[in-house]
Amino acid sequence: MSCNYADGLSPYDNKGKLGLSEEFDSEEEVNRKVDILAEWIQNSNHVVVHTGAGISTSAGIPDFRGPNGVWTLEAKGLKPSINISFDDAVPTKTHMALRKMIDLGKIHFIVSQNIDGLHLKSGVPRKYLSELHGNMFIEQCNHCHRQFVRKTATTSVGQKNLQIKCPGLRLNGRPCRGDLHDVILDWEHNLPEKDLGLADFHSCLADLSICLGTTLQIIPSGTLPLNTKKFNNGRLVICNLQPTKYDKKANLVIHTYVDDIMIKLMKKFNVPIPDYNPELDPTKGSEKNEWTIPESEVKLMRKLYEEKCCKSKRKKIKLEKSKDEDTETVEHKLDIQRENGNFSQLNQRELLDFIKSESKEGLKHESIKLEQTNEQEILEKKLTSIKSEVVTEEGTNDLNVIRDYNNVVSDINNVENRANDNGEKELLNQTECSENFVPELKASDSKSQVVEQNLIVN
Repeated sequence: MSCNYADGLSPYDNKGKLGLSEEFDSEEEVNRKVDILAEWIQNSNHVVVHTGAGISTSAGIPDFRGPNGVWTLEAKGLKPSINISFDDAVPTKTHMALRKMIDLGKIHFIVSQNIDGLHLKSGVPRKYLSELHGNMFIEQCNHCHRQFVRKTATTSVGQKNLQIKCPGLRLNGRPCRGDLHDVILDWEHNLPEKDLGLADFHSCLADLSICLGTTLQIIPSGTLPLNTKKFNNGRLVICNLQPTKYDKKANLVIHTYVDDIMIKLMKKFNVPIPDYNPELDPTKGSEKNEWTIPESEVKLMRKLYEEKCCKSKRKKIKLEKSKDEDTETVEHKLDIQRENGNFSQLNQRELLDFIKSESKEGLKHESIKLEQTNEQEILEKKLTSIKSEVVTEEGTNDLNVIRDYNNVVSDINNVENRANDNGEKELLNQTECSENFVPELKASDSKSQVVEQNLIVN
């Protein structure tokens, strides 16, 4: 049935990295990591779980980018040999464990990229779940925008008209008269506003984000877990057989089947995983159940987000402004020292701070690019002047010293690049080598030309 869903999507070439090799941690290593994860969950205030297709493979639904995934095989002109229908698929151990942990308050929200409806079937309440890419068992009115649970999976993809009238009523008691559409996104569609909003709010508020069975390649779904680290200085855990591009940013990475992780985790909590119960499955009920996200829940989470995350952001802006003022002070001090021909009174941290701020404006990896504004041109000339005066005073001709100076500037640029990737500003705290050595370079004119060329290259 995943194949039918994939076949219904518009043609799209860039499906990400496909068929990456799977990795498996040893049993001993998995047990050790699950112990850590259990402790973090127990000590966290707000835990958010991000789920991908990997948590549904044990239900007989193929993933997309695994070695035998739908798109991996599609690129070879093949289709998966195992492909259960969405109607017949039932929630896995992972789905049922997550629902139980929601009930116990150990997990506070689930963000899912899956369209298979297994979170719905497991009994997870709507206010605890964001379905970013849709749900095969949900239909939505184009007038009142309310959502309703279907008894069977939709056969259409791409938010198409199902030729079914909305069962909802207006405030005056009259029928809505809108048309129901499927909620399955095609490649070009925007993500559902309420689902994305709740996913973003919870991810920013979380102090622990756990990714299960996802390679985190789809944007923005794949970047939401990073908000936990960005806004709340929280922890990121990735549980997946294949490597992801965010493994290096994670505090913990577990390579094994997600069902095995959840079974071990629930044993740590001494809580049995409940079996799937059709009586709690909204798709099996006799009545047409509503699946609309409560507006009150969106308002509540937005308020919490604004109170906690926006204040933190304002503090960060204030801190950055303070750092800019400090840089101006150092710049003025450098002007005085240069006029006196003496740089000895500048400490290493001040000199590094200034070079770092100046290099951000002009010094790039391959050349010094002059910008059009007068302010930027002045900064470029000032940086060149400082380097020239530092290296042309009479003194050592030791090439090791010159090479060390080049390495310092290179380190600063490398740290700047890493910091930009991470959204960090405190660059000098990330490198010890730059702080440990800022020599007072004094070389002959010929050596200074070599240094200047190396600086530009770096």
